[in-house]
Amino acid sequence: MEKRALIAAVLMAALLVVYQMFFFPTPQEAPAPRPAAQTATPATPPLAPPTPATPAAPRPPAPRPLQRLATVETPRYNAVVSSEGGKLQEFVLKYRGDKPMVIVGDLGPAGLLIAADANRSPDVVPMTLSSERITVGAERSTGDLVLTGEHDGLHVRERLTFHADDFAVDVSLRVENATRAPRTVTLALPWLTREAWHGTPEKFQGQHPTEVVWSSTGHVERLEDLTAVGEQVLDGEWIALGSVWYLAALIPETQGFKLVATSAGKRPEVRNGDKAPAGRASIALRATPTIAPGQAWEGRARLYVGPKEYERLRAHGLQETINFGGFPMPRRWGGLPMEWLGVPILLLMNWVYKYVGNYGVAIILLTVLTRVLFYPLTVKSMRSMKAMQALQPQINALRNKYKSDPQRLQKETLELYRKYKVNPMGGCLPMVAQIPIFYGLYLALSLSVELQNAKFLCLGRLFGVDLWICDLAAQDPTYVLPILMGLTMFIQQKMSPTSGDPRQAKMMLVMPFVFTFMFLNLPSGLVLYWTVSNVLQIAQQWLMNRPARERAGREAKDAGHA
Repeated sequence: MEKRALIAAVLMAALLVVYQMFFFPTPQEAPAPRPAAQTATPATPPLAPPTPATPAAPRPPAPRPLQRLATVETPRYNAVVSSEGGKLQEFVLKYRGDKPMVIVGDLGPAGLLIAADANRSPDVVPMTLSSERITVGAERSTGDLVLTGEHDGLHVRERLTFHADDFAVDVSLRVENATRAPRTVTLALPWLTREAWHGTPEKFQGQHPTEVVWSSTGHVERLEDLTAVGEQVLDGEWIALGSVWYLAALIPETQGFKLVATSAGKRPEVRNGDKAPAGRASIALRATPTIAPGQAWEGRARLYVGPKEYERLRAHGLQETINFGGFPMPRRWGGLPMEWLGVPILLLMNWVYKYVGNYGVAIILLTVLTRVLFYPLTVKSMRSMKAMQALQPQINALRNKYKSDPQRLQKETLELYRKYKVNPMGGCLPMVAQIPIFYGLYLALSLSVELQNAKFLCLGRLFGVDLWICDLAAQDPTYVLPILMGLTMFIQQKMSPTSGDPRQAKMMLVMPFVFTFMFLNLPSGLVLYWTVSNVLQIAQQWLMNRPARERAGREAKDAGHA
C-alpha cells in the first residue's frame, strides 16, 4: 500500500512538473515595442469580467548613439572632438608650453545645438564622425572632419577644417529639411565659461576669461564683468571671450548669424566657507533660418582659439580684442587711443626679435632707440634744470627778503627768470611730452603675449626657482632686477640738478624706494626696460656734467699753482 502511495506521489509530482512546463511557461523579457500595435490572446479565459483596455505606453525615444571621439594633431595645438555636436573635449595650445583652453563642464564649446521648431529649446545633435584621427603638418596643410546626424526630420552636416599654420578652425554647416512642411530652425554655436575664476582649486595654466568683447558695425564694445552681461543679441562682425593674453572668438562668415552673449548674473554670497554654485556666461553664434521642404540652409563661421599675437589677430580682423586703453584727455578733445603708439612699438619689438632671437635684447635695443629719439628733449630739460640750479641762491635771497609779502616775492621771482631767460617749466615740459610714449611702451610690454615664457638670461633652476630671468612676462623670482632698477634710479636722482625747494629735492630721493616696491611684482620685461632707461639717463647726465667737471678741475689746478 505504501509502495503504491509512493508511486502515486511520484507520478503526481511528475504530472505537476509537466503541467507547469506546458501550461504555465516561465515569463521572459518582453521584446522591444514595434511600430504596429500587437495584442496577446490569453491562454485561458478570464475568470473575472473584462476591464476597460488601458492606453498603450508611448514609444520610447530611439537610443542615443554612444559618444565617439576624434583626435586632431597640428603643429599649433592638439584637440579632441566629440561626436556630440562636434564640441571640443580638449584644446591645448602648443604655445610657449602647453596652454589648455578647454575644461569640460567649466570652459569650452557646447557643440552644435539645433531646435527643429521655434517653440523648442536647442539641443546637442548626436553625430557620426568621418574619421577618428586627423593629423596636419608640413606634408598636409589642412584636414577636414565631417560630422553627420539626424534631428527630428533634419539632415545635419558639420565640417570642421583644421590648419597647420593657424589657430583658427573653419566651421561649415548644412541643414536639410527632409519633411513635407517648412521648418523654422534654430542653430547655435556657443562657448561657455565660468563667470568667476577666483578661488578655483585646480592649477590651470591656460585661459581664464575675464571679459566679453564684440564688434558691431565696426564699433568695439567690451564688458569686463562677466556677471553683468545679461543678454545681448546683435548683428556684428565677431564676438569673443578674452583674457590678457588668450582669446576664444566666434566669427560669422555668411549672413544670417546673430552675436549672442548671456550670463546668469550675480552669484549668491558665500558664507561659512561654503562654496557657491558657479555661474555661467556664454557667447554664441545663432541663426534662425526657415527651410522649405526638400531645401537646405548652409552657413559658415570661424572659431579662433589662440594667443593674442597682434599680426595673427589682424589676419582675422580681431586685432581690437587687445585692450590698449586710451590716454585720458579733456572731454571736449576725446581720448587718445593708445594703440596708435602701442601697436608700432609692439611691431617694432617683434621685428627686432626676428634678427636678435631674444626678447630681452630686443627690449634693450628698443629702449636705446627711444632714448636716442628723445635725446634733444632730455638735453633741453637738463639745461633748464641747471639754469634753475644756478639761480637758486638768488631765489633763496628773494624768499628771505619778501617772506612776508608773497605777491611781491612772486613778482620779483618772475622778473629774475625773465632777466636770465629761464623758463621754470623748461625742465618739466620735455618730460611731459614723453609720457604718452612711455605709457605706450608700458602697454606694449604688459600686453605682449610673445614675452610669455620668453627667456632673457636664464641660468636654470635651483630649488624650484628660476635663475635668473626665464620668463619676461613674469616677475623676477630673485628680485635682483627690481633692486637694480631702484639703485640706478637713486644714482640718477643724485646726479640730476636740484632746483626749487630743498625739501622737494629730499622727497625726490625717496622716489627710488617707492618705485622699487612698486616694481617688485611687475613683469620682468617692463622692469628691464625701466632699468636700462635709467642706465642710459645716467650716461647722458655724466656726459653733460663732463664740461663742468673739467672746468672745476682746471680751476682747482690753477688754484694749486697759485
